[in-house]
Amino acid sequence: MTDLVIIESYRQNLEDKVAQRTVQLATANQEITRLNEQLKSENLRMRAELEVSRQLQQMLLPQEEELKQIKDLEIAGFMQPADEVGGDYYDVLQQNGRIVCGIGDVTGHGLESGVLAIMVQAAVRALLANNETEPVNFLSALNQTVYGNVQRMKSEKNLTFALLEYRENTLYLTGQHEQMIVVRQGGRVEQIDTLDLGFPIGLEEDITHLIAQIQLPLNPADIVILYTDGITEAENLEKKQYGLERLCDVASRNWQRSAEDIKQAIVDNVQQYIGEQKIFDDMTLLIIKRK
Repeated sequence: MTDLVIIESYRQNLEDKVAQRTVQLATANQEITRLNEQLKSENLRMRAELEVSRQLQQMLLPQEEELKQIKDLEIAGFMQPADEVGGDYYDVLQQNGRIVCGIGDVTGHGLESGVLAIMVQAAVRALLANNETEPVNFLSALNQTVYGNVQRMKSEKNLTFALLEYRENTLYLTGQHEQMIVVRQGGRVEQIDTLDLGFPIGLEEDITHLIAQIQLPLNPADIVILYTDGITEAENLEKKQYGLERLCDVASRNWQRSAEDIKQAIVDNVQQYIGEQKIFDDMTLLIIKRK
């Protein structure tokens, strides 16, 4: 075989390999394009589902016109999720002369936590609609409902939860959550520990023996602040937390203002403190002021 024939054979073999490789690359590119389109479609679907869940969660929050109908109290609420869907919960209900406020914080955040928060909202309303007033029975039933669903979901989620009822100038508090802040006339601050008032909801099947209730007076112009740890544990760019002391200080300095103004003063102060730092946890705030 001459050198020319050898060269021609090598060239032909190389061209065949190039052509084969070109076909392979074209096929791979088509598959990548298909997968990208599928991923884009899946992302759009997931974003749409998250948006629906977020809107549903927002729709279930107490509306301003509802809160204005409460005669004895000014109430203002705020919720900002870390993701599209948050794991925080709060509600304000007025039924048969009772004024009941609930606040909760599901472990983590995102869709699964948001679903559990919506579940809690529905269970709380159902219990109140059935005139369940005794705190041990109320929290026990709520816990059993959540625990059963968490087990069915094969989830490890649970939540801290506090229930606050106001009647006849008195507050009745039950459930384990963050410390409740009470600001008296003149700006004097009281911190109410809830550690011994309950147990995380959905963590154990039976928490009956762990539930307790305390009561304290609420005088004219007194303020109650309920919040989730997304507020107190919000970090600035130096990774330093906002903290309970700073929250109490802002509340104390603004005690003469309306519930809405106090809420906004705290929200503005938190946002100013964290600056451009990303929010890592859901933030919820509920301000209650006796008229």
